[in-house]
Amino acid sequence: MSRGGGKGPSLKDKLDGNELDLSLCDLNEVPVRELAALPKATILDLSCNNLISLPSDFCSLMHLVKLDLSKNQLQQLPLDFGRLVNLQHLDLLNNRLVTLPVSFAQLKNLKWLDLKDNPLDPVLAKVAGDCLDEKQCKQAAVKVLQHMKAIQSEQDRQRQRKLQAEREMEKKREAEQRAKEAQERELRKREKAEEKERRRREYDAQKAAKQEMEKKTKKENVQTRKPASSSRPPQPPRHKHSWSRSVLRVLLFVLLCVVCTLAACKLTELQHQPLCISVNTLYEDVLAALQNHKTLQNMLQQNSQQ
Repeated sequence: MSRGGGKGPSLKDKLDGNELDLSLCDLNEVPVRELAALPKATILDLSCNNLISLPSDFCSLMHLVKLDLSKNQLQQLPLDFGRLVNLQHLDLLNNRLVTLPVSFAQLKNLKWLDLKDNPLDPVLAKVAGDCLDEKQCKQAAVKVLQHMKAIQSEQDRQRQRKLQAEREMEKKREAEQRAKEAQERELRKREKAEEKERRRREYDAQKAAKQEMEKKTKKENVQTRKPASSSRPPQPPRHKHSWSRSVLRVLLFVLLCVVCTLAACKLTELQHQPLCISVNTLYEDVLAALQNHKTLQNMLQQNSQQ
């Protein structure tokens, strides 16, 4: 890109006091770095070049007081053009500008403005008006600044409304979230209470069933104990009768043994054995005693009859 003497010492050569004339240099871009090195150049003429746009760092040239960008091909200005807060005189004649950046409203020191021969937005063109003399150019600066401030204020209000709407939406979402959480907590609380009530009913039912079972068992025990208690008095005779039976059985067994022994000693070859001889002798003595007892009994009976 041709800069037409836009480097190093050539810029200093073009510096005349605080004025730097770079017009008719066939510039395609602005030598911002070199211009930044010349803070004394508060008046800059870039007219009649081939500038299509200004670099974003152009707005760092805050020392500029007067700027001539007329007769270029600028289609737009940098968004932060309002950083050139010391700018008082601005010539944008014969470019391709349609609108101005909102930051333009920050050029509070601007006193002279020419926007003629640009395809401006109809509203902006009407506000800017003509710049045919000093008075009109000063009025253009005042009116355009007011217009841009109004746009900036409206954008700020829209931004505030948007932010407010976003905050309200966020609050609404938070409120909905809190309501949802509260509803979920209430649901969990209700479910917990229902579960507790269900368990309590089960416990009461189990307790009632247990008590009913205990009552039934107690009643059965009472009914079982009544017959037992009524039959207890005869129990001693029962035991006595049982003992008598046992004695009788023993006596019968002994008698059977004696009979068997007598039979063996009387009828078998064992009668000559010493044991059998003793048994036979005892048997005969007992038999004789019984006969004597029978005779004595008969005698007593006869005496009692007499």
